[in-house]
This record gives sequence, C-alpha cells and structure tokens, in this order.
Amino acid sequence: MVNVYPPSEDTYLLMRAAIAEARADDSVIEIGCGSGVISKSLASRVRSILATDINPHAVKAAASLGIPAVRADLFHGIGARFDLILFNPPYLPADEGSDSIPEDDRWLSAALDGGADGREVIARFLSGAKGIMSPRGRILLLISSLTGLEEVVELAQALGFTTEIVARERYFFEELYVLRLRGSE
Repeated sequence: MVNVYPPSEDTYLLMRAAIAEARADDSVIEIGCGSGVISKSLASRVRSILATDINPHAVKAAASLGIPAVRADLFHGIGARFDLILFNPPYLPADEGSDSIPEDDRWLSAALDGGADGREVIARFLSGAKGIMSPRGRILLLISSLTGLEEVVELAQALGFTTEIVARERYFFEELYVLRLRGSE
C-alpha cells in the first residue's frame, strides 16, 4: 500500500518475537502498526488486540485486515492498559534536509525518521509507556544498532524498566534487536 511502511526484516523479527511472547489471555497494543501484519498474526492468539499508527494510511491498512485500528501519536488518547505492548519505532537517525521530503513521501519518512540520534521517538515512547501497561505488562521494542543498543538500554533503565534482548538478527549494515522491557519491581 502506498504511504505505508512495507513489511521488512524488522517487521518479521518483531513478529516472531511477539508470537513467542504472546499469551492467550493478553490484551495487546501494537504502536506504529504500519501494514498491520504483526497485529493480524496475533489476533487469533490473544484475548484482544488494538493497532495504532500516526499515519492514517497505516490505520486503513490494518483495518482492512480486520484489526481494530485507531489513529494515534504513540498511545496518546488510549485509555486502556495492555499486557503486551509492541513497538517497531522510527529508529534511524534522520538525514540532514529531511524537511525537503516530497509531500507524497512524508508518511514513509515518518516511519523511519527517529530524529537526530535515532532515539527521539523511542524516548517519547518510553517516557509514557508505563501509563498503558497492566501490572503484568511487557513491552517488545525493536531497535537497530544504528540507534545505539547501549544508549536505548540505559534510557529504558533510567526510566525504571528492566531490559532483556529476546531476539536479534544481523544484516550487512546493521544488527536488529528486540528488547523485552518490564517495569522494575
């Protein structure tokens, strides 16, 4: 679908980790659902699922797969709490001149642009994620070595999360990681 981040290596790595993590009694939210394929893969495996994205084209794509989907900037406006939170954020450091992106490409750029260091959206997410976590909540967060694994782990720990790498894959230009985060006791 035009203007929607297509499923790629990062999508499938997070999907495999989510399938392994999901429990039948989990309520799940996928932040930044893109095409909706991860939510679709979990829909019959969990109690409930909600997909969100800031991109209205992505919301339509997820809804076309039969997934409840709403437009939201991260989790703003979401009043429920979830047992499993999935997020494949924009994690690439932004290129200089990203302000000059053609209008038709802005939604795809938003799916990739993680700010100057690749961690701006991740930091916003981590700062508020506990507000939608159930007491037994877990987060699966996908990041890239280009974003800085150590820096993301330090940020998460400073915000009161424990972190564990649950999946990883190496590609010729980066390594992808799926981190499981839980609130510290």
